[in-house]
Amino acid sequence: MEPDFHRTRRLPPYVFAEVNRMKAKARAAGEDIIDFGMGNPDQPTPKHIVDKMIEAVQDPRTHRYSNSRGIPGLRRALAGYYARRFGVELDPETEVIATLGSKEGIANLAQAITSPGDIILVPNPSYPIHPYGFIIAGAAIRHIPVGDGPLQDQDGFMTMLARAVRHSVPKPLALVLNYPSNPTAEVVGLDFYADVVDFCRRHGIYIISDIAYAEIYFCDSPPPSILEVPGAKEIAIEFSSLSKTYSMPGWRVGFGAGNRKLIEALARIKSYVDYGAFTPIQVAATAALNGPQDCVEEIRQRYRQRRDVLIASLASAGWSVPSPAASMFAWAPIPEAFEKLGSLEFSKLLLGEAKVAVAPGIGFGEYGDGHVRIALVENEHRIRQAARSIKQFLGAADPSRSRGRLRLVGN
Repeated sequence: MEPDFHRTRRLPPYVFAEVNRMKAKARAAGEDIIDFGMGNPDQPTPKHIVDKMIEAVQDPRTHRYSNSRGIPGLRRALAGYYARRFGVELDPETEVIATLGSKEGIANLAQAITSPGDIILVPNPSYPIHPYGFIIAGAAIRHIPVGDGPLQDQDGFMTMLARAVRHSVPKPLALVLNYPSNPTAEVVGLDFYADVVDFCRRHGIYIISDIAYAEIYFCDSPPPSILEVPGAKEIAIEFSSLSKTYSMPGWRVGFGAGNRKLIEALARIKSYVDYGAFTPIQVAATAALNGPQDCVEEIRQRYRQRRDVLIASLASAGWSVPSPAASMFAWAPIPEAFEKLGSLEFSKLLLGEAKVAVAPGIGFGEYGDGHVRIALVENEHRIRQAARSIKQFLGAADPSRSRGRLRLVGN
C-alpha cells in the first residue's frame, strides 16, 4: 500500500535497506560478514568518561527532567572547546546549544526555520540528513554536485554555488556544508570557508556547517571551523558531535554553535519536543570536553592505522582507493570492470561473493553512484581478511550480467 502521509511520501525507499537485508540474512545463516557499511565506532568510550557518568547517575537528583538547551556546565565546556581548538569566542547562553547528536540538531533546525517551498542548497553526495532533514520540513533541495572527486578547484565550487543561487526562485534560504565530508572524506581550508561566507553574506543566505569529523584527521593541519571566518556568526551555525571524537555514538550528545538567531530558533523547537539528554550523559560529556584529551589522539591514531592498512591491502588486492585525509571513511571508486553496475549492485555483489559489506554511494545522492563508502570500523586483522576476500572476488569475477547475477570465470 502506498503511504498516505505527505512527509513520508517525500522520502525515497531507504537505499541501504536492501544491503542490510542481505547482510542480516547471511548472518542468520551463520556466515561471517566483515561489515564496513555503517560508521558505527567499534571501540569503547574512554574509561574516565564512563566513570563520570556512573558517578552522576548515583545522584537521584540527576534522574529528573534535564534542560533541552543543555546543562550550563556542558554549554560552557562546548564554548571552551571552541576557544581552545579554533580561537572562537562563544557566549554559552546565546551561541551554544546541546543536541541529541548533530543529526537531531540539524533535523530540528530544519523544522524551526523552513517554510514549505523554501530552497536549501546541499552538496551531492552528502550525508542523508543534510537534504532529507529539510525535505521532511517541506523544503525544496537544489543539489551542488561534488561527486566527481576532490574539491581541487575551489573556484569551480563557487561557480556552481553562484549558478544555483542565480537560478533559484525563491532565493535559497540556506546552504549546507560538511567538511570533513561524510561520505567523501574531503577536507577544505579556511580560505574556502572565507569565500563561502563572503558570498552568502552578500546574498542573505544562512550557512549550516557540519563538522562531526573535525577531530578525526590525518593531515598536517587540523580541519578549521567556519566560525573562524570574521563575520561568519552573522549567518552561520555549526553542528558537531561527541560520537566519533570520543567514541560515544550511542550516548547521543552533540551541539550547535554560532548565529544567535538560529540557536534561539532551534532552542524554541527543542523546548517543545525534548527535555535534553539524560543529565548524567551531559555531565559525562562535560568531563569529556574538559578532561584529558590523550584519548582523542589515541582514537585518531587508531583510525589512521586502519586507514593505512585498508588502502595498502586494497591496493594489493587490485583495488586502487584514494587515501582519505580525514573522517573514518574511505570513498572508493567502483573498480573499472564493475562501473556499469552502479554502486548498489556492486555492493550486493561484494556482500554476496566476498562477504564484505560496504555502503553504496547512491545512498548519499545520485552523484555518489560511482563510489562505495568503506567505514574504518573493523580491526586491522579483519581489514586484511576482507582484502584477501576482495582480491579473490576481483580475480574470479566477470562483471557480465544476466538479471544482475554474477558470472564466475570457469562456471
